[in-house]
Amino acid sequence: MINIFRKLGPGLLFAGAAIGVSHLVQSTRAGADFGFGLIWALILINLVKYPFFQFGPRYALATGESLLEGYKRMGRGVLITYYVLNLGTMFTIQAAVTAVTAGIAAQLLGIDSSAWVSVTVAIVCFLVLLRGTYRWLDKSMKIIVILLSISTLLAVGFAFGQKPTISLLQVFPVTTVEWAFLIAFMGWMPGPMDISVWHSLWALEKKKITPSTSIKSSLFDFNIGYLVTLILGVCFVVLGTIVMHDSGISFSSNGATFAGQLIGLYTSLMGSKWFFVIAVAALATMFSTTLTTLDASPRVMAHTTDLLKGKYANKQKSWLLILTAGTCVIFIFFASEMGLLVKIATILSFLTAPLYAAANLKLVTGKYMPARYRPSKLMCIASVLGILFLVGFGITYLYILL
Repeated sequence: MINIFRKLGPGLLFAGAAIGVSHLVQSTRAGADFGFGLIWALILINLVKYPFFQFGPRYALATGESLLEGYKRMGRGVLITYYVLNLGTMFTIQAAVTAVTAGIAAQLLGIDSSAWVSVTVAIVCFLVLLRGTYRWLDKSMKIIVILLSISTLLAVGFAFGQKPTISLLQVFPVTTVEWAFLIAFMGWMPGPMDISVWHSLWALEKKKITPSTSIKSSLFDFNIGYLVTLILGVCFVVLGTIVMHDSGISFSSNGATFAGQLIGLYTSLMGSKWFFVIAVAALATMFSTTLTTLDASPRVMAHTTDLLKGKYANKQKSWLLILTAGTCVIFIFFASEMGLLVKIATILSFLTAPLYAAANLKLVTGKYMPARYRPSKLMCIASVLGILFLVGFGITYLYILL
């Protein structure tokens, strides 16, 4: 059991990056608004996206290179497009997850949430990652994800202890507002598609410190992390249903405010003695996301810059400083515009999902992928259907948006 635990790493980093706003806010809101009615959507989108996320570690361990090298092989323009898209979204996405983390931390500490609390959280995460070693992140994320899982499952168990009336009737959206929510919910569940790129880099880092890492063990690690994201997604839907459904309370669209309302409702149901458990579960959820995104974006930007320049300069710490500073600038000078900035960034991430999916499929079935490690025909068919689903989903999103 200990040896298996040691082999885990990138899969739990994937879970840490994916389990964030999509789970704490969107999944809980799904339960609050629709009860258990959108469980079908949560399971479906996890199945649709599974192959494309899995292709990250599969390609990395089979070829010894990350998806970024693969994108460059597809053409320099593909890598430049990735570089520009990531540069345009990483600051606002980091600001969004940091703000929610700061809001929960403020609730836990009993202080008012402000821009300076968010700045403090950003700086703390920066200092944590300043050591710049994957080994430390690998070990710390195991602890965080275990803490997150235990505290969330404990909260779910307590909620079921209230003997709620449960209806498993599945529902489909009717109004435009309901469709818009469904699209946002499925679009960010379990996470943005470019996490597959992060995972390919993490897999290679794991290979450096554990040379015995194989494709089989890497995919096992990924499946564990992916299963954790699915189970906790269901858990937050359950909590939203039992605690919030038909409560008559209007929830804020602001992530940090929503988190405060969430914790307040839990404690009003369970009692103040459970405040710490709920707050820790929520904080572990968002801190894991904030920490892993702050590690991943500088890691991919440094590596992409090296590939475009044709030489290795190892500027990850420089990008870490740039991302942290840019995030703090948003909090201090552009807090009023952050909602718009995040909306633009999330739309871009959502609409580019089919592009990442198609590129990842092409790489794992292309000439640079050893034949024995290519996905099965069934997986390829599922991938093509998944791409068609994501394209249709994107067109529907644009239709409703416009």
